[in-house]
Amino acid sequence: MNSPLTLDQLEPVLATGRYQARTLPADAYLRDDVYEFERQKFFEASWVCGGRLDGLAENGTQKAVSVLGESLLLVRGADGVLRAFHNVCRHRGHQLLPEGQCTTHRAIVCPYHAWAYNLDGSLRVAPTMKEEEDFPRSEFPLQSVAVTEWFGWFFVNFSGDAPSLRDQLGNAFDLPAIWEPERMTVELSSQYEIAANWKLIIENYMECYHCPSIHPALCRVTYVDSVDFIEHSGAWLGGFMDLIEGVETMSLTGQSGGVRLRGLDDRRARQVLYMALMPNLLLTLHPDYVMTHRIDPIGPKQTAVECAWLFPPEAKELPGFDPAYAKDFWHLTNSEDLGACASVQLGLASKGYRRGPFAAAESEVLATQRMFARGYLDGRLSPEPAVAPA
Repeated sequence: MNSPLTLDQLEPVLATGRYQARTLPADAYLRDDVYEFERQKFFEASWVCGGRLDGLAENGTQKAVSVLGESLLLVRGADGVLRAFHNVCRHRGHQLLPEGQCTTHRAIVCPYHAWAYNLDGSLRVAPTMKEEEDFPRSEFPLQSVAVTEWFGWFFVNFSGDAPSLRDQLGNAFDLPAIWEPERMTVELSSQYEIAANWKLIIENYMECYHCPSIHPALCRVTYVDSVDFIEHSGAWLGGFMDLIEGVETMSLTGQSGGVRLRGLDDRRARQVLYMALMPNLLLTLHPDYVMTHRIDPIGPKQTAVECAWLFPPEAKELPGFDPAYAKDFWHLTNSEDLGACASVQLGLASKGYRRGPFAAAESEVLATQRMFARGYLDGRLSPEPAVAPA
């Protein structure tokens, strides 16, 4: 599939120097053919986050989930290995399990005609078909999808030929280790649907130039000019921001309703780490909880976002523990951000839109847009060195 955008259209964002560079063309956020290219080359050919693995630790557990509009069946095999299959029976196409449901069984059984599959996806039983002398049972396994685990999240690769997740994430692969997100569980979640292109949500996440304008609550708990970006070697971007003195975490009061994560030293307990893992996971690691935004593009001008808040077992043991202190803060902040993204989407469609420059506080937005621009030319998302402020 050829790039829908030409080199002439992309050269301004790839120009040497931040002051010389200009933003991506409006076509990158508006056109159907650009969106279809991104679906195929940026999402289906990469490892994309499908969500958390909460409740899938026991062998034989099966859960139906939706990833990029595809219904998948996650299965923890008898050997403890996680596998993913298209949630479709090989007989007549009935879904093996309704989306969102979870069950535990020694086999995968279609509720329509009772075709049964082993936990590795091979066909086990096809009622009455054994009467057919030459029925080739081995030719009807479930259709598998590449899947891997990472700190309690699962990632899938629809094309089946992406490099390893370690290669994709580069030096981000081990970065969350001290927060121990694999020990955490989702205690609250919210679903948003935004009238904006998926890239705008990531770009907004990558800068706090806008924070004094639209985020008064956020500015009361963090130094918005304290960002310390990390030089990255994978398809991700991010860095640390410092909490204001006397503030424990990002909440409306600045106080925590949970516990400090046990792996953090005093320095890390005064910071929040923001990570944009391309193409669809925004990971925000706080001193006492972890928040994610999982992005699911549903059109060039429409994006679904699942926001989740994760807490360690020690927090849930506190008397009267209520995780809402984290959600309330970020629901307000999300509403401000997503409204801004929707407004930018409208502006991009205006006849008066012209490509703009990048401020010093938008160095990682430039790096993000350059990663996208090179992805249009190369047919895949790949690392882009951080751009130092001029």
